[in-house]
Amino acid sequence: MSLSALERVVVGWNRSRLDLESDEVLAQVLDRGDLEARRELYRIASTDVILRRRILGVVHRVALPYPGFWLAALSRLGEPIDWAMSVPRDDGLA
Repeated sequence: MSLSALERVVVGWNRSRLDLESDEVLAQVLDRGDLEARRELYRIASTDVILRRRILGVVHRVALPYPGFWLAALSRLGEPIDWAMSVPRDDGLA
């Protein structure tokens, strides 16, 4: 059985399975997922309004490297975005 890009990335982080119900897993994919995992997450979110809203919540709570990218992607999928709302700042490695 072949693993999806999301499963492959998440299992590589010492997790036994992909759990998109976990905000921690979502934050890790948004922060450290590879391009294929992020594409797969976008594809899933394109048909799952609850997942889109959870991703939006993570973007507003967790310092991510490209929050504007995720806000634009969510906007493209139909989510209303408050562009004036601040997002946590990612200062990179300390």
